[in-house]
Amino acid sequence: MQDKTKKFDSKGRFIKNEKNEDKSKLRDTNKKNEDKSKLKDTNKNYNETKSKRKRENTIESDISKTSSEVEEREDIVIGRNAVIETLKGERTIETLYIANNKMEGSINKIISIAKEKGILIKEVDKRKLDSMSNEGVHQGVIAKVTPYKYSEVSDILALAEERGESPFIVILDEIEDPHNLGSIVRTAELFGAHGIIIPKRRSASISAAVYKSSEGAIEHVKIAKVTNINATIEDLKQKGIWIYGADIRAEEYSYQVDFSGPCAVIIGNEGRGISKLTVQKCDKLIKIPMVGKINSLNASVAGGIMMYEILKGRLK
Repeated sequence: MQDKTKKFDSKGRFIKNEKNEDKSKLRDTNKKNEDKSKLKDTNKNYNETKSKRKRENTIESDISKTSSEVEEREDIVIGRNAVIETLKGERTIETLYIANNKMEGSINKIISIAKEKGILIKEVDKRKLDSMSNEGVHQGVIAKVTPYKYSEVSDILALAEERGESPFIVILDEIEDPHNLGSIVRTAELFGAHGIIIPKRRSASISAAVYKSSEGAIEHVKIAKVTNINATIEDLKQKGIWIYGADIRAEEYSYQVDFSGPCAVIIGNEGRGISKLTVQKCDKLIKIPMVGKINSLNASVAGGIMMYEILKGRLK
């Protein structure tokens, strides 16, 4: 029987024979090839996932862009309440689109008013309205109108004089969300504001989304769009109108102020608040009392509370 001698190196480590070394090398090679294959599959899956996400993001971006374009359109009014108030107002309605399967409830009232005013009525398939509103909640009716006609600041002051009331004006310092603008317009109408002033730049304008959010209150509130808010504030101050700025840094609370005289309240941007220069133009800064852990309010909610305080002060 042949004697098998094990070989050791100078450090006492076992030296594999050639046969074992070959097997070991083969195992290492197979393992490397297997790892490369797994890495290749992983990279392939990653690239496929990345490509899929890119396509999904592109689709979402296109949908968001289309939705935004619909919301910013100034030539359509969407929804039953908004259309009814538009019909009652002085806006020119070019065409009234009614879904041919929605002839019930307030739709009949809309059709009746439209016929009295001689407005062209078109019965269309619901898909037509879906397309016009980009799948929005149109409630079976869309009115195509002439673009909104803004008022002048002098028109707002004239309305207050006509009613025999001290001017009550809301100034919006770069409110960008059309839904916030619509909500503020609705609240302003309910609380008796004589008008709203917005800047021409960096501000939401009157659009389909604003009409919808205001529930048609747009037709009953004068809105002036001005080039320079600060210059307009100076003009109002010259006319004896007290300027209040809603600002969390104020020392005085809204309920402590006497709003019975001529006044204007400024509501700032959703994120930045009132701009620094505009703050300096205010006669007084006021804030809303809050006891919770969140130290800020949505712009339209803050505006609503301020307008309520003004109305309450005038009812005393």
